[in-house]
Amino acid sequence: MQPIAVFDLDGTLVDSAPDLHAALDRLMASRNLPGFGRAEVVAMIGDGAKVLVERALAARGAAFDQAALDVFLEDYGRNAAVETAPFAGIPETLDTLRRAGWLLAVCTNKPVEPAITLLRALGLADRFRTIGGGDSYPTRKPDPAHLLHTLRDAGGEASRAVMIGDHHNDMAAAHGAAVPAIFAGWGYGPRSMAAHAPVAETPADLPALLAALRHR
Repeated sequence: MQPIAVFDLDGTLVDSAPDLHAALDRLMASRNLPGFGRAEVVAMIGDGAKVLVERALAARGAAFDQAALDVFLEDYGRNAAVETAPFAGIPETLDTLRRAGWLLAVCTNKPVEPAITLLRALGLADRFRTIGGGDSYPTRKPDPAHLLHTLRDAGGEASRAVMIGDHHNDMAAAHGAAVPAIFAGWGYGPRSMAAHAPVAETPADLPALLAALRHR
């Protein structure tokens, strides 16, 4: 059985904050509410689109409603790859891992359809055996079942897996699934979210860290 590296998406593989920020600001403007600074948006990312919209509306003293989420998803779906790009070194690192025998998968709380659309637009989709979105299964991160379902669909096993992410949801899902984790130090989450996981400062650090975990 090949080892498998499972990646979070937003803040780990791609810097999606610019397009999420723009879509949120357009949603706020449509409701005559003020927009956000980038740091505010980054702090709200990590728990999926619904929670992102809930947090944005709550920050402006407004209640969540389904129409707001629908408008956001439609708008963001059309504009998800305007400024979003892979973090520096990600494509090269993914290729290095594949050459070293790693299977690759994505486990993200972003809804699966925009996740796939985004990865295709950035030319990354064909590197992954499966993309497990926030609406692909009955649960999502931090529930370990999200990670375990993604592993199943990718043809991997928890005993041969490593989770890479920048959020406490990634670390918690990995811990619950008895899967070692690596924290993406270049991502959106503060270092405190790493808990006891090793930290990769850049994507180029991943092959060595993954190899060490593989042979532990």
